[in-house]
Amino acid sequence: MKKIILIGGILLLAFGCESSTFEEISEEMPPIEEVHYTEHIKPVIDSHCIECHNPAGVSSFRPLTNYIEVKTAVQETNLLDRIQRQNGEEGQMPQTGRMPQNLIDLILQWNEQGLLE
Repeated sequence: MKKIILIGGILLLAFGCESSTFEEISEEMPPIEEVHYTEHIKPVIDSHCIECHNPAGVSSFRPLTNYIEVKTAVQETNLLDRIQRQNGEEGQMPQTGRMPQNLIDLILQWNEQGLLE
């Protein structure tokens, strides 16, 4: 009886799973006319960067806790380059894994539009 349950469970796992690509399951983000730090960029930084880039974090030398710090990092460091690197590339940020492309694109758009607060 245990063998039948085990075989049934294995078959269920093998044939009951679907395979979907990231593009198929990711939410499409509607285009944003004007990207602003407070409304659009701060939530991205808070969820993907602030864990390390805060005064008590491992990257306390480059805090990203407010508009001025993030703007300065975009203008004066290689932040834009580093967030676009692929997982495993040296210097890729965040180190825990690449952000979704739509969030990277949002940061790039913010920069292109003049880093609006």
